[in-house]
Amino acid sequence: MIDNLWLFITIATLIVVVPGVDFLLVTKNTLNFGKSAGHFTTLGIILALCIWTILAVFGLATIVASSTFLFMLIKYAGAVYLIWLGIQALLAKKSSMGALLTKDHTLQIPDNTHRHCFTQGIVTDLMNPKTLLLYVTLMPQFINTKAAVTPQLLILAGTLIAISIIWLVLVVYILNMIRTWFLRPTVQAVFNKMTGIILISLGVKLAFERNI
Repeated sequence: MIDNLWLFITIATLIVVVPGVDFLLVTKNTLNFGKSAGHFTTLGIILALCIWTILAVFGLATIVASSTFLFMLIKYAGAVYLIWLGIQALLAKKSSMGALLTKDHTLQIPDNTHRHCFTQGIVTDLMNPKTLLLYVTLMPQFINTKAAVTPQLLILAGTLIAISIIWLVLVVYILNMIRTWFLRPTVQAVFNKMTGIILISLGVKLAFERNI
């Protein structure tokens, strides 16, 4: 029913695997706060994709993409949010992770950490115009117009979501294995600064990028 489904799977996999904002957020939260934080970030990202899927099914995604005002609003809101996250990372104390260590060298994560990680995941993806364009430009190329559109769109979106879940969960587990090394204050300080610079750079790039 769907034209070239395997080609879509290949392209979607490449898009998901190539490091971007989602990968960076999952990496940052997993290394800073552990596996659960990484999973909550992933959950937020996946929920955002589900919301975009619902919008696409009802045709709202196309309306937003065709509206210059709404598109630019999402674009600049997303850019500001990325820059804000970057500034937070830059201002993070190098000993913040060490302060979470208990006497037996395990991490005691603050109660609101998982909620913040979930919020970062969902807000970042909802404000990412590239995710929007993925639904209104890439997916339609693989839809057979001679058949029912909605089931095909749900299959394509479900495929994208499944690939994202598999990849991000795998990333979380791999990063969790090496997280102990990041407990060193010096390493964490460098990582926070690098993360902050990259997030701010992505935000600035998004704000000034004419053609996404």
